[in-house]
Amino acid sequence: MHTAHEVLPVDCRSDALRSYGADLLCAPIFEDDDNTDLQELDTAAAGAIGRARASGELSGKVHELYLTDVADAAWGTRRVLLVGAGPRGAYAADRARTVAGAAGMAARSRRARRLVFVCGGSGGTPSTVQAVAEGLVLGAFRDDRFKTDDPETLPLAGVDLALGREPDADVQAAARRGALLGSCSNLARELSNEPANLFTPRVFADRALDLASGPRTSVEVLTEEAIASHGMGLVEGVAQGSAEPPRVIVMRYEPEDAGDGTGPVLGLIGKGVTFDTGGISIKPSDGMDLMKRDMSGGAAVVCAMRAIGQLAPPVRVIGIVPAVENMPGGRAIRPGDVLTAADGKRVEVLNTDAEGRLILADALILAQELGATHLVDIATLTGACVVALGHHASGLVGTPAAWVESVRRTAAGAGERLWPLPAFDEYAEQLKSETADLANIGGRDGGAITAGMFLKAFSGGRPWAHLDIAGTAWHDENKPYCAKGATGVGVRALAALPFEASWGDGSSGT
Repeated sequence: MHTAHEVLPVDCRSDALRSYGADLLCAPIFEDDDNTDLQELDTAAAGAIGRARASGELSGKVHELYLTDVADAAWGTRRVLLVGAGPRGAYAADRARTVAGAAGMAARSRRARRLVFVCGGSGGTPSTVQAVAEGLVLGAFRDDRFKTDDPETLPLAGVDLALGREPDADVQAAARRGALLGSCSNLARELSNEPANLFTPRVFADRALDLASGPRTSVEVLTEEAIASHGMGLVEGVAQGSAEPPRVIVMRYEPEDAGDGTGPVLGLIGKGVTFDTGGISIKPSDGMDLMKRDMSGGAAVVCAMRAIGQLAPPVRVIGIVPAVENMPGGRAIRPGDVLTAADGKRVEVLNTDAEGRLILADALILAQELGATHLVDIATLTGACVVALGHHASGLVGTPAAWVESVRRTAAGAGERLWPLPAFDEYAEQLKSETADLANIGGRDGGAITAGMFLKAFSGGRPWAHLDIAGTAWHDENKPYCAKGATGVGVRALAALPFEASWGDGSSGT
């Protein structure tokens, strides 16, 4: 049986549709043309598709579902699912991903083990094939590990992508890449969904050892003693209110041909707060159960490093996840306390619920000590970002502009939306402290930006980008193409960076 750690087998074929033996055959249907490429399928279904179109039951609107039987006994697949894809001219990678996601969800709910998805015509390009594979894997995800009385629904065991031409090596590679990235995103979803009593910083570190270790990727876990030896006073400060000790997960990817070791090194840093009560500045109880997801950025980094190890980019990558609980115990830090970062900067803690930026700051410093020349951090950091952007885009703050644009463009190519926010020096003025070098909050105004500017203070002048996923890490309800719960946001974008990011003069490190 296909398990969460395994990549769903996805194969590209050019056989006649009647020859596939599967539980369900899925195809996109468009709302603005005659869909002549589905004529063979309509004939096999005894004209049911044409009748549904004529009656208006099947319009082709995005994510609309239409299920019918195959009447022709010569066909190997007996059920057909059509998924509305909107206008044909808009059917590119992003649309294909969500259409395939809707198909994956429908297949899982109908207990289909093997699936055929039609990628004929313009849907057979490498970018679209990769998106379809990602969408099918993401859509078929269901996290029922903690249900004991739920009827068993088996996951997909295999997928065939039916192309209108013989698939070349690029298309086959794109399908495998899409299945891998979808699988790694689902692993991040599992980590983020896990209850905090079962997923402590130590468990997080153990999972990272399991998931990210590989032939080209090593994993080191820093315990309390090592954290102290690195002078990571911000991590120690956040963690000291909990009975659970902190861990810092350090992952290193080395390409097969590392050269002389003088090239760029990408540093990925993810927030790993396995539960966030807010500390002494405690959160309201309503919705606090969702604070188990406050390690979603860290999950994205761990699972992106897993994908990077298998995709083998030419650039060295360091992944760091500081993992802590933020609890209001008797030793917890208090508003007004001063902590010392790993680079010696002193930080006045005005709000203990602004803890993510503290641990990320120490991790940014460590990444530079280990040789990172370009930095990207990812975190469920601020409610202010949710107010600004809602749940449809992640916030992006960084410098210089060329690096920020490179990260944004790469994420867009991976199907993940980032929306740039300004990083004007005036925002940093809000972080001035009368007591220390800087405060950990800058007031309500521009809160998502000032959180980013706090992190910029620890970026060492290197190209740096901050991704705030507070609004995108979780779906509060089922989407037509994605189940309620953690989304795995960031995995695909981070895994793409070592391949597609610009390493030119405009984004060179120091």
